[in-house]
Amino acid sequence: MTGMTSSARPLLNRRLAEFGTTIFAEMSALALKTGSINLGQGFPDTDGPEEIREAAVRALRDGRGNQYPPGPGVPELRTAIAAHQERRYGLSYDPDAEVLVTAGATEAIAAALLALVEPGDEVIAFEPYYDSYAACIAMAGGTRVPVTLRPHEGSFRLDLDELRAAVTDRTRLLLINTPHNPTGTVLTREELTAIAELAVERDLLVITDEVYEHLVFDTAEHIPLATFPGMRGRTVSIGSAGKTFSFTGWKVGWVTGTPDLVTAVRSAKQFLTYVASGPFQYAVAEALSLPDSYFDAFRADMLAKRDVLAAGLTEAGFEVFRPAGTYFVTTDIRPLGETDGFAFCRALPERAGVVAIPNAVFYDHREAGAPFVRFAFCKRVGVLEEAVGRLKSLAG
Repeated sequence: MTGMTSSARPLLNRRLAEFGTTIFAEMSALALKTGSINLGQGFPDTDGPEEIREAAVRALRDGRGNQYPPGPGVPELRTAIAAHQERRYGLSYDPDAEVLVTAGATEAIAAALLALVEPGDEVIAFEPYYDSYAACIAMAGGTRVPVTLRPHEGSFRLDLDELRAAVTDRTRLLLINTPHNPTGTVLTREELTAIAELAVERDLLVITDEVYEHLVFDTAEHIPLATFPGMRGRTVSIGSAGKTFSFTGWKVGWVTGTPDLVTAVRSAKQFLTYVASGPFQYAVAEALSLPDSYFDAFRADMLAKRDVLAAGLTEAGFEVFRPAGTYFVTTDIRPLGETDGFAFCRALPERAGVVAIPNAVFYDHREAGAPFVRFAFCKRVGVLEEAVGRLKSLAG
């Protein structure tokens, strides 16, 4: 009986019991097994700027960050983050008291929720939502309250009345993601104004996940919620280097907010990773000060890739929701005679040699997400063209 547990209680904490292995792990394994093109997980297949990679090498060689960096992050990076917020959005933050570096945006989300949510507090999040949101709310003992973005005239939209109705006396905070993964929706100035007014009126805290801030297309613009009246003092803003500079493995994210908010988040963060990504922090400090031409070229490159994939998916018979931001395209599989995204995605590698993600995993209301499937376009154009060629067999 060695190694057996005597307790009849399940090993996994009941707060996490519903989560299991992520769909990304399952689909990535399926991609390997079948030799399929993986358009499931959102990571690029090429590295970011060579000079930033070299900056990391230089930091390693110079012995900068090889030992524990300061708890809040290296001063150079905190200064660069503050300068970026000021230059881009006119938001002024004190690098010493109002900026915290984290192990990617995922840790920033976890630390913010663990710090700010008490058991029984309600947290409103837009569904479909990034999968870590639900797990982190659960770990904090909070209750998640989904407000569903619904298809409307070619994109997924927020119903502001539904959002207002979801707020109760137990609501502690709103968890906002714009540009929104997986739908590609970018909240408008009008929508953000209404959210800000609601937060002020009901005295709510807000966590904003803005990791795709530099990936907005067409006429969309990214406007941080913290810039709206009454919001700077109640908003924890989260950013990340991974999505903007295509170094997702470096795990460098950050939080900006008032000293009180940042201190609260840091109190939780110090017991998660303590610190991380030492040499990479110096490289990201350099990346944030790249000229506008870098950000413009990055966006133009992703826009071209979006259009290659969106056109190919349309030709293959999907209904395509052309994203206004992020590097994901959501599709509706019903025109292909399919209704179950899980079954479709599990069969797709064998049918067409391509891996995608069923959006239903991002919903509490699984039926609302059932016919939607997400594809990532942060891949080389040749890879996207090959994937599109394979998917055309579905139109048969």
